[in-house]
This record gives sequence, structure tokens and C-alpha cells, in this order.
Amino acid sequence: MTGKTAPPAKKTAPAAAKKKAASAPKEEAALKEEAAPKEETAPKQETTPAPATEEPPGPEHPPEQPPAPTDEPAPIPTEAGAEVTPVPAEGSPAPPAEPPALAPEPKLEKPKEEPPSCPLSLAVEEVSENSFTLTWKAPEQMGCAGLDGYMVEICKDGCSDWKAVNQEPFLSTRYTIPNLSSGDKVHVRVVAVSAGRASIPATLEQPVLIREILQLPKIRMPRHLRETYIRRVGDAVNIMIPFQGKPQPVVSWTKGGQPLDTNRINIRNTARDTIFYIRQAQRGDSGKYELTVHINGAEDKATLDIQVVEPPGPPQNLKLVDVWGFNVALEWTPPVDNGNSEIKGYRVQKSDKKSGKWFTVLERCTRTSCTISDLIIGNTYSFRVFSENICGLSDSAAVASGVAYIEKTKTTYQPEKIPQRDMMEPPKFTQPLTDRTTTRGYSTHLFCSVRGFPQPKIIWLKNQMEIREDPKYIALIDQGVCSLEIRKPGPFDGGVYTCKAVNPLGEASVDCRLDVK
Repeated sequence: MTGKTAPPAKKTAPAAAKKKAASAPKEEAALKEEAAPKEETAPKQETTPAPATEEPPGPEHPPEQPPAPTDEPAPIPTEAGAEVTPVPAEGSPAPPAEPPALAPEPKLEKPKEEPPSCPLSLAVEEVSENSFTLTWKAPEQMGCAGLDGYMVEICKDGCSDWKAVNQEPFLSTRYTIPNLSSGDKVHVRVVAVSAGRASIPATLEQPVLIREILQLPKIRMPRHLRETYIRRVGDAVNIMIPFQGKPQPVVSWTKGGQPLDTNRINIRNTARDTIFYIRQAQRGDSGKYELTVHINGAEDKATLDIQVVEPPGPPQNLKLVDVWGFNVALEWTPPVDNGNSEIKGYRVQKSDKKSGKWFTVLERCTRTSCTISDLIIGNTYSFRVFSENICGLSDSAAVASGVAYIEKTKTTYQPEKIPQRDMMEPPKFTQPLTDRTTTRGYSTHLFCSVRGFPQPKIIWLKNQMEIREDPKYIALIDQGVCSLEIRKPGPFDGGVYTCKAVNPLGEASVDCRLDVK
């Protein structure tokens, strides 16, 4: 390359390489062409350019000469006495170029772990006279190593010194900052931390004013306590009723305007709720309890109605009122003790003397009387009745003092007297004969129906002549239906046919015409 010095050559190649380069000049030229682009990419040494002198052109086929013993080409003297790099003549083989020095491979650096993203939805949940509570949501990106936790920092208004509130990262998204002075304005921000790298902080736009926020008292009575709360005798009563109000309200309980008996009832109050507890409830604990929550003259009241119940007593005065046929009538009166609950009904049972087992006849009978039916003849029965309320059946039953014996009654059959009816009736045709046309050689039938009592005698006539025992005619009567079969009629069998019914009360007749074609 004209005007630039070649890069410094490396040490002299071994003798075998020199011999190979001397014997193959064409291969050296090819190596130079391959090395030329590499020399351009190698770092260039800045040298003072010197004017190059013209050299006589070399022969077309220069004699093979061994390579120069030195690494650098011999300097060419110029008029000014400066040394320049010799330039090969056109058509002459270029001296072998040394390969450029390989640059050391750069060390691959480990990719830096990305920090987590900013926490979301930072907001103030509650403020008191010396603290406030923050809430936020987890960031969208947790970092490669996962989230270690959050750091909360505060700074008073007018100051730029941020101080961490917590010493170690924590994973909760809710934090209360305590020990603050009332009236201060505090800036706050939250930072997500992952593998020692912190996210962009989430900062509240406005400072938080530390002061008590007044809130009127309000009792939040649970839905199931708005109605009567029922428990059985001996059960525990454990009720929690939440409320709200700031500053912390004063809670008081009364029953009938009087303070509660602390030997039986335990009350525990917190800043958010009150707990009403009885270890073992008794019927005397039933009643209406008044809860009052008040703050500086403002108050809210609620009533808790508790009913402690137990099974009722047995019914009273059970007796057999009547026994007839297969039936028994019973009566009784309600129990003296209803168990502090309404009586839902009565259960009636029977027992026969043979088996001695009790069987339920009626359940939830709402009246104080009943009738028991379908008893077996010859058996002797005893009866008892249980009362029932919301707790269940009474512990004992009322047993009837007497027994019911179902006797077998003697009955005589008396047939019903049916008045005799006069069934006599003269003959009467209910269906007359109809005219017919038949074909020669094909049998035909004539039909009619008649009624009468006694059963009338049937007489068939042809053209006013009685048909007697003639095999050509077959006359039948069944259930008042009269039929006449004419077997293979001919032209002479046509005419007027008459059916006459006769009994002792009279006679009747019908006729029709038969044509044979």
C-alpha cells in the first residue's frame, strides 16, 4: 500500500518454511492476496509519509531468490536521504506477508439481573394520631431471582432525607408506620427489592397528614344476630359483633337497663369488635341484651335477643275418651313446661299387649286430641303421647291409665229388599229390515232386532207366505237379533220378506224387499 508502512513483522520463520516459500512464489502471492484484507483490518501505525522513488520495472520472470534474512525490507535511499518501504513492481512477485497478530478474545460478561418493576396501587388505608397504614399491589415483574421483599421509606415534608422504616425486606403488601407525631406531613415511598437490586420507588403524590380522622360510631350487627339467637341449655354462647368509630369508641352492655353479671357473662372489647361469651348457657340467660357504642356524645345501639331452650315436659291428663269398632279416641292437655320454646306438636304411639312394642301412630299432631283407627279385633292396646318443641321430643311421655280392648261385634246379614218390577212388554222392533239387492248364486242375509217379555216367537214370511222347514233358508235369533240367511238365491227368490214377532201381549212385524240380479 503506497504511503503506509507495513506492520512490524514477526520473528523469522524456520528454515523449512523459507525453503518452501522460495520454491513456490506463486503460493506466496496467493497467501499475500488472502492476507491483504486482514492487514487492512489490523491497527495501523501512524508514520510520517515519505515520497516514494520510482523503480525500474523488473523482468517478466524474475529469478527465484531466497527470502531476506531480516524481518523488515531493506530501506530504499531517496534524494532527501529518507527511508521508505519498497513497493513491488507491477508483474513482479510480492514478498510474503506475515499474518496479522490476532487480537485477544474479549471476556464475556454475565448479563446483569434486571431489577423488579415498580410496586402498584400505593394508597393510604388508615391514618391515626401517631401512625398510618399503607397498602399496595405486587409489581408486574419480580426479577430473575424472584422478589425478596419491600422497603418502606419516609421523608418529612420540606426535607430531602429519606429514611428506611423497616430494617429487612418483607413480603407483605400492607405495612403500618408507627411512632409518628401528630400534625406532621410525611412523604412515603415503597421499593421492591430482588437480589440486591431495587426497583423504581412507588411514591404517594401528596404527603400524609398525621391526625386522627373522626368517624361516627356504627354497630355492624351480623345478619344471623338480627333475629332471635337460639341455643340449648348447656351450650356455649360465643358472639362477636364488629363496630367502627374513631377515636376508639366506648362499649357497654346492659340487660333490662342493668349491668351484666360478670360471673356468668364475659365481655372482651377490641378496637374493632366486642365479644359476648357464656361458657354454659342456662334458661335464665335468655332475654334481650343492649349494646351501646358511643364517642364524645355520639352513640349507636343494637339489641341482641338470646333464647336458651331445652326439651319440653310431657303432656298432662292423657285419657281414653271412647272405644268403638276398630277405633279409639284420646284427649290430653299441653305440658306444664314447654322448654322455653313453642310446642311444635305431639307424637302419639300405641302398643299391643301381645308384642309389647311401641309403634308411632301420629307425628306432629298439632291438636290435643286424636282418633286412632285400623286397630285389630281381639287385641288390647295401650297409648302414650310425647310433646315436641324446637329441641325435640320430651324426655318422658304421658301414658293413658286405661287400655282399649277391641271386641268382635256380632253382625247379621240383612239382604236389601228390592221392589218387584213388572217386566212384561209386547214385542217391539228396535231395528227394522232394510231393502237389499243381491247377485244370483251368492248367499245373502237379512237382519233386524226386537225386544219384548216374555221372549216373542219369530216367524219369517215371503210374499205373505210363511217360510217353513226349507233347507234354502236358515233363521236364527240371538239376544234379540233376528237373521235370515238365503242360500244361493235365484231369480225366483226375490220378493217381499216379513219378520213377525208374537208373544202373549201382542205382535209386531217389519218387512223389506229383496231383488236378485
